[in-house]
Amino acid sequence: MRNIGIWIDKSIAKIITIENGIENLEMINSKIEDFNIGGGSGTKFKGGPQDVVQDSRYLQREKHQLKAFFKETASKIKNANQIVIFGPAETNEKFRKELHLKYKDLESKIKAVRKSDSMTDNQLKAFVRDFYAE
Repeated sequence: MRNIGIWIDKSIAKIITIENGIENLEMINSKIEDFNIGGGSGTKFKGGPQDVVQDSRYLQREKHQLKAFFKETASKIKNANQIVIFGPAETNEKFRKELHLKYKDLESKIKAVRKSDSMTDNQLKAFVRDFYAE
């Protein structure tokens, strides 16, 4: 039986695989750019020229990069029997929704989606081991 736990945020996915009592940790770095949306003026004088910030363009690009990251992560877990997804913020829920929309076979294997803070690699392995021991 191949049990998988995925700790995921916007910058990295850590995939913990437990098969026949052997644990394996694999990392996937996202290629999501860190957009620095400025908006300051080009001069020190009040009312000087302003930078035009096109938030929608940045957000659209980030959305496409996030989908590519999810696609790469999903390809690494396609042979799982059971999946638990956990991590900070809302990236874990977004990943679950992406599996629901595009990877129905994987979505049916999800046992839980949990919130969690940053963890060391050993804590990640222990979390997944304990989850499947229950």
